[in-house]
Amino acid sequence: MPHRPAHKPLPRPLWALMAGNFVIGTGVMAVPGTLNDISTSLSVSIPQAGQLITAAAIIMGIGAPLFATLVAGWDRRRLLTLSLLWYALFMGLSALAPSYGWLLALRVLAVIPPAIFTPQAAASIGLLVPEQQRGRAITFVFLGWSVASVLGMPMSAWIGGHLGWRWAFGLVALLALLCAGWVWRALPRGIRPAPLNRQAWGRALGSAPLMLAVAVTLVSAFGQFTLFSYFAPYLQQVLGMGADPISLLFLWFGAFGLTGNMLVSRRIDRIGAPRAVLITLGLMALSLVLWPLGTHAIWLQALVVVPWALGCFSANSAQQARLVQMSPVLAPATVALNTSAIYGGQAMGAALGGVLIAQGGMQQLHAWGLVLMMGAMLLSVWAARLQKRSPMPS
Repeated sequence: MPHRPAHKPLPRPLWALMAGNFVIGTGVMAVPGTLNDISTSLSVSIPQAGQLITAAAIIMGIGAPLFATLVAGWDRRRLLTLSLLWYALFMGLSALAPSYGWLLALRVLAVIPPAIFTPQAAASIGLLVPEQQRGRAITFVFLGWSVASVLGMPMSAWIGGHLGWRWAFGLVALLALLCAGWVWRALPRGIRPAPLNRQAWGRALGSAPLMLAVAVTLVSAFGQFTLFSYFAPYLQQVLGMGADPISLLFLWFGAFGLTGNMLVSRRIDRIGAPRAVLITLGLMALSLVLWPLGTHAIWLQALVVVPWALGCFSANSAQQARLVQMSPVLAPATVALNTSAIYGGQAMGAALGGVLIAQGGMQQLHAWGLVLMMGAMLLSVWAARLQKRSPMPS
């Protein structure tokens, strides 16, 4: 049977990589989860606090392709371990920041590891599993981001609401330290994906199907984070929710996010990555269409976010698998570019949402997000059609 290899157990090192993505994701989402407390404790406005998301996303977006070139020859065991140790150090220092200015500067330094760990972990998978398992393995490793949405973001929101954002940041620092030890012990030595030279970047950037696929990630992240960056302030201001209900809604969202990623992980090799991407984007668009219904009651809001949650993290996983399958030899470049697109979209979404909120447009965020999500779906269809007609770089 052609699909039987996909059901064999995945190698143990993938669990450590998934855990690393969980820690990375929890730290990235700690700011959206604690935005209300950061704003209050440091005496800044919600849009100004949101600049922490924008600044971090810009650094991560620029850093992903840059570091992919700079660390091309590094042993991935050493690289991934050191990136988690750096994360632990600067998340811990961020927790001690005496002012907003210090927090902004430390946050910029703290988000260098996400620009390294996530794309380099994905690029290493091809050397850890056979080709038949590659799609499943990539989505499995990115399950860490879904688990972060289930546990990390609700935990950050709850801790931020009851103990303060500093404790949430400190917890991420501790988790990063522990995970660094796990990655060091679990990964074998000598994992070195093919180095990225100028010719490899040229082939990746010169491929219209690959660049269109990366554009799907950029535009969909732009649409998501126009609203997602400000979930906590939105729920507080529009629905009057406190720290506990907000944490529970994040937990609800994360549980369905994990479910969606698991479903895509099990089905992607069967239905194909392009179709999986279109389905997940469509689910998020559905939530944005139904979004106004959620303003009437908390339980309606909980129902409205379910399709979004199902598609949110699984879309990123499917996109990563799609790019690797389109050109395995260029995976280090395309995965880095895709990670850059994720964070670039976050930066643009957080910036646009901040501008809209500053102008009194809190309840317009979903409409802007919907327009962008529909654009991402059209780009995805275009990319799939172009891939069928164009030879892929090798």
